[in-house]
Amino acid sequence: MERTETDLVAAVLKGDTASFEPLVARYSPRLFAMARRYARRESEVEDIVQEIWVKAFKKLRSFRREAPFEHWLMRLAVHTCYDFLRAHQRRREAPFSDLFEPEEDWLGRFVSPPSSAAEDAEAARQLVERVLEQLPPAARLVITLLEIEERSVKEIAGLTGWSVPLVKVRAFRARAQMRKVLAKMTTEKYL
Repeated sequence: MERTETDLVAAVLKGDTASFEPLVARYSPRLFAMARRYARRESEVEDIVQEIWVKAFKKLRSFRREAPFEHWLMRLAVHTCYDFLRAHQRRREAPFSDLFEPEEDWLGRFVSPPSSAAEDAEAARQLVERVLEQLPPAARLVITLLEIEERSVKEIAGLTGWSVPLVKVRAFRARAQMRKVLAKMTTEKYL
């Protein structure tokens, strides 16, 4: 019979540290997927996930059994990813000429109707990553949660501890910042 998450947490809190392993095995794939949205290098992703698990183990006593363990862990993961973004602000500006060739091609064609969306998808993904890198941490976090992970404003408020109006304001400002970055890239390309 498989033990529930509550049973596993209770066992860990009583000193059975081996009971933490099933939780790690169950949620690591999801944490790796989340961390990959915030870091580019696999070594950074691994560091983020390890940091999440270390924090989870140390803060396990703060887990209240009223909500699922997964919600508590995902909130901790979001905060850890946000801390990573703040610590590693990627505010360096790269000239448009440094973009990969597929990105340049995609930006040149983004106004015309796409003849083959599959070819442009990778270039678009890379361009979005470049734009996100130039945003401040709070803006990058809110755009990632809202647009890439497709979470609701209410969910984001719960995960980040921000109020619903603050999430909406930060999303609005982040989109405006993205437009400025794209406009700058386009200007550099065509002037």
